[in-house]
Amino acid sequence: MAFIDIKGVIPPMITPFEENDGVDYDRFTGNIEKWNGYDLAGYLVLGSNSETVYLTEEEKLKLIELTVKHKKAGKIVVAGTGMESTSATIDLTNKAAELGADCALIVTPFYYGGKMNDEALIKFYTDVADNVRIPIMIYNVTKFTHINISPSAVDVLCRHRNIIGMKDSSGNVTQLTDLKRAVGDAEFNLMVGTASIWYPALTLGVKAAVMALANCCPDECIEIQKEFESDNTENARELYERIFPVNSAVTGKYGIAGLKYACDSLGFEGGYVRKPLLQLKENERIELTEILKNAELK
Repeated sequence: MAFIDIKGVIPPMITPFEENDGVDYDRFTGNIEKWNGYDLAGYLVLGSNSETVYLTEEEKLKLIELTVKHKKAGKIVVAGTGMESTSATIDLTNKAAELGADCALIVTPFYYGGKMNDEALIKFYTDVADNVRIPIMIYNVTKFTHINISPSAVDVLCRHRNIIGMKDSSGNVTQLTDLKRAVGDAEFNLMVGTASIWYPALTLGVKAAVMALANCCPDECIEIQKEFESDNTENARELYERIFPVNSAVTGKYGIAGLKYACDSLGFEGGYVRKPLLQLKENERIELTEILKNAELK
């Protein structure tokens, strides 16, 4: 399959829910149409910030279909299709391919974490890559899975013709450096998965990011890269430092409920979180509002 070269910012799209826990598809497509006005590289549907683990397969397929239908021409669609078993991952990935997804992001299996060593992960990703109709990328998100795929395993996997990249959400700059060294000159998209290391990643030569902050602050996330690549590194660093507290709030302290509140506050459609997640309390909304104000967001 043809290699897809990814450069720029991709939001792991939130899934707005209604108060009764149903998916709010109108708000979901409304967000896509707003994001189409920004210079984003594309969209990740069914990422961690999409509350994917709470979605049924029917809901997942509907969200992929809507993303493909409503995205602006030229923007790529990445579908998060990782499941715990190899066969289920292959099945969902091929269904995403049928709906028009350009590539798939596959999270590391984690339930039997003690057995998910390099050998098992290399076998998993190789088997999936050999049996799906679109290219795949590795998704390393230690915060949720407690599995950290090693640079040694990535060194092997990045040579596979149908494994075209990796989203590393560990937030570990040292590891990112090791991964970059492991990948070397392979045709491979090494992407960061958090805005917390976006500027340091750019200094290492990373060219793409999939980050929660792009849901509510797409312009700022994009501008950091543009300023950096225009040799305005001081401007890039200052903007990175200004939005850092917002990222810490919406990906750490307040979680997805905080991210959705920030989206609602900044002109996007956050909607409700799906239970058992809880909405922000009043004092948390006040605190987050102050953080957003101090960041001087556009």
